[in-house]
Amino acid sequence: MAGSDQTVNGTSAPDTVKILIAGGFGVGKTTLVGSVSEIVPLRTEEPLTAAGLGIDDLDGIEQKKATTVALDFGRITLSRELILYLFGTPGQQRFWFMWNDLAIGALGAVVLIDVRRPESSFAAIDFFERRDIPFVVGVNGFHGEHPYEPDEIREALALPEHTPVLLCDARDRESCRDVLIALIDRLIATAASGGGSAHTA
Repeated sequence: MAGSDQTVNGTSAPDTVKILIAGGFGVGKTTLVGSVSEIVPLRTEEPLTAAGLGIDDLDGIEQKKATTVALDFGRITLSRELILYLFGTPGQQRFWFMWNDLAIGALGAVVLIDVRRPESSFAAIDFFERRDIPFVVGVNGFHGEHPYEPDEIREALALPEHTPVLLCDARDRESCRDVLIALIDRLIATAASGGGSAHTA
């Protein structure tokens, strides 16, 4: 976990933790960051244009009109001792080159899954597994629907038992907060076992 020895008026400053919100194109990353952020989130959304025709897969998300081209940024205070900085990654493959830079200093990640198109998040899972960055999977129920149980999703994604899989709604603050708390619990467990560190390259 990130630490701080700074004090203000004799009180220790809170720990700050960088978290990535990742996943495929159109899975709800921008919505999640906006749902939980206590500040007006920074967004780099641009309208979808003809440049993405034949490149961006809109199957199942035909109503999507805009997309993140750099990052989303938000902040949430979980307690007096802990503040999370959230960085949402771009989902389209042509912007994946930015993920390495965004991952620098990150202690963990939330990988959002859309069960209508789970293959769109395979690359994100692989990214964090290869870099040994702890993550949890948030299954975003579009229209509030969750047709599959977490264990079914875990099996379909070939995830190990120690990777939490949680049903959520990216539009709902409490639901998203629960996913972030599950990630913090995993980071604490990883630190206690002597594994895991901030990604540096």
